[in-house]
Amino acid sequence: MSSAFQSIHKKIVIIGPAHPLRGGLASFNERLATAFQSQGNEVSIYTFSLQYPDFIFPGTTQYSSEPAPANLNIKVCINSINPYTWIKTGRQLKKEKPDLIVVRYWLPLMGPCLGTILRIAKKNSHTKVVCIVDNIIPHEKRFGDTLFTKYFVKPVDAFITMSEKVLTDLRLFEKDKPAKTVLHPLYDNFGAIVSKAEARMQLNIGINEKIILFFGFIRKYKGLDILLDAMKILQTDNPFLPKIKLLIAGEFYEDSKPYYDQIAILDIKDDLILRTHFIPDSEVKYYLCAADVVVQPYRNATQSGVTPLAYHFEKPMIVTNVGGLPALVPDNKVGLVAEPNAAAIALKIGEYFLKGEAFFLPNILEEKKKLSWTKLTDSIWEVANSK
Repeated sequence: MSSAFQSIHKKIVIIGPAHPLRGGLASFNERLATAFQSQGNEVSIYTFSLQYPDFIFPGTTQYSSEPAPANLNIKVCINSINPYTWIKTGRQLKKEKPDLIVVRYWLPLMGPCLGTILRIAKKNSHTKVVCIVDNIIPHEKRFGDTLFTKYFVKPVDAFITMSEKVLTDLRLFEKDKPAKTVLHPLYDNFGAIVSKAEARMQLNIGINEKIILFFGFIRKYKGLDILLDAMKILQTDNPFLPKIKLLIAGEFYEDSKPYYDQIAILDIKDDLILRTHFIPDSEVKYYLCAADVVVQPYRNATQSGVTPLAYHFEKPMIVTNVGGLPALVPDNKVGLVAEPNAAAIALKIGEYFLKGEAFFLPNILEEKKKLSWTKLTDSIWEVANSK
C-alpha cells in the first residue's frame, strides 16, 4: 500500500497490552501506535484493566513501574474474564466506527474476550479488523485452546504473522482470508546504543569479561537449562577459549528451583551473572550493550522479540534451528545457528568467540535495514484492503 494512501487521515484502534501493563507486547503496541500516528492517523490503544487472573500469571506483577508513554491515547477498559467489559468495549468501538482495528493474538485464553469485542464492533458495517498473530498455537497447551481460537478468528478480516511458521499454523484455522508474513520490526524504543564500557559500568560487570546474554522471561520452551548444560561443556572441554560468563537477565515465569538445582549440580555458579528479575524498559539497553553475543537456546519457537532487540543494539546472535529463528538470523552472517542441544550450542559459542564480533557486524547493519515499522504499517493496510 502506498505512502500516499497512508497519508489520508484514518481512525485506528489497537487492541492489546499497553501501559500500565509491562512486557514485549505492550512495548510493541505502543511503538506501532507511534508509527501510525507519525503517518497522520488518529490512534488509540484499548488495553486491559485485568489481563491475566493472578492464579495463571507466573511473574511477580503484570504492571509497569515506569511512566506512561507520552503522546499516546491509551484506554484501560478490558477485563479478560469479565464479559460485561467485553460488551461495553465492543459497543464503544461500534459507536466510534474506527476505520481499522489492529488486534493482537498471542494466547487462546484471550479468544472469548477479543472475539466478542470484535463481533460487536463490526456490527457498524464499517470497521476492518486486522490481527497480528504472535502465536496461534500456544507454547503451553491448555483445555479449550482450539475452541477459543476458532471463535476468535471468525470476525477477523485479515492477518499479519511475523514468521512463516505462524502463517502455516494460522492456515489450520483460517484457510482463505488474506494473510501476510512481515518480519518483526526493530525494537528501537529502548534508547540508543551505549558503549560496552558504559553498559558494563552500569551493571557492575568487568570490561574484559567475555559475556553471553540470555534475555527475557524464563520459560521451559526457551531452553535456559540447555544453555546451562552448554556452559558446563565450555567450562570443561574448551581449554583454549577465554573464560566465558553467562548473563541471565529476566524474570522466572515458572518454578526457579530446578534451575538453581541444576546450577549447583553443574558447579557453574561462578560462570553466571544472575539478574533474574524483570528488566525495566529504561535498563534494557545496558544488558544488550554489555553483551558480546545474545544466545537464544529455544526448544521451540515461532519468532522472538529478543531478535529485533538484538538487531537494534547491533549484537550478533546464536539461535537454535527451530521455528522462525533461523530465517531471522542468517547463519554465519548476523550470527550462528545451532541444533537445540547443549553440545551444539557450546560449539557455536566457541566458534563465535574465535570469529569475533567484527566478523558479523557488517551483515547485521545490512539486515537491520529490512526491519522497519513502515513495512509493517504498509502491510497492515495492504491486507486490510485486499478483499
